[in-house]
Amino acid sequence: MLLPHDDAGDGRTVVLLHARPTDRRMWREHLPLLGAAGYRAIAPDLPGYGGAVLPERHETPPAHDVLETLDHLGVDRFALVGNSLGALVGLQTALAAPDRLDGLLLIGYRRHDQPASDLLDRAWEQERTALAAGDLDGAVRAGADAWLSPEAPPETRAHVAEMLRGNLELRRAHGEPPRAADPTPAELRQLDGRVTVAVGEQDMPDFHTGGAVLAEATGAGQVVVVPGAAHLVPLDQPLWTCGLVQGLLHRSARGSRT
Repeated sequence: MLLPHDDAGDGRTVVLLHARPTDRRMWREHLPLLGAAGYRAIAPDLPGYGGAVLPERHETPPAHDVLETLDHLGVDRFALVGNSLGALVGLQTALAAPDRLDGLLLIGYRRHDQPASDLLDRAWEQERTALAAGDLDGAVRAGADAWLSPEAPPETRAHVAEMLRGNLELRRAHGEPPRAADPTPAELRQLDGRVTVAVGEQDMPDFHTGGAVLAEATGAGQVVVVPGAAHLVPLDQPLWTCGLVQGLLHRSARGSRT
């Protein structure tokens, strides 16, 4: 399945993979910044999100669709940046094509089998309760409150609300998209030395724990804690995120010369 995508700039390629509450539009501020810095930035909608409506009986993993789209665009090597759901799909994409990987930045990741905190359970329950009552506005508010920093400006909150509303409507019409499987510890060890892990300072404890576990499993070193950000780090702190991306690409370029 070819994924709808936005594409900006020329140079080494970085693929931006969005979080579950959002779609490819979460990267609208990052694309021109990375393009101006001399990179090619590609942001696809993941299967079942945004404009990537799933065809009937579509059962291939999301990583397969990402790679098919990159092949269609003529991209050989790439770095991957993923937030939340995008971090999981980024891991699976990297493991499916390790020889093409220039680096991996994973933001706000937790395994599905990691027990949820009371905070995370409460966020999910508020969304479910609102949806069960037919209160789409309430579900959107609950999601924006859960995943953004309380200090997020109104325009950022409105942007997230628009994307979240679209995804909730898609799920109501078509059901939940298929979920990518979490990699095994043995698979994660294959990525040793090519991973940066980050988490928002204000994110739920689940993602601080998940980030620490992931960093240990992949040999990523210390987790980068992004100040003034909750779960949707790229939206709370776009300039910080672009700086992390450029650092990732700089390190991979330096490594390729040694």
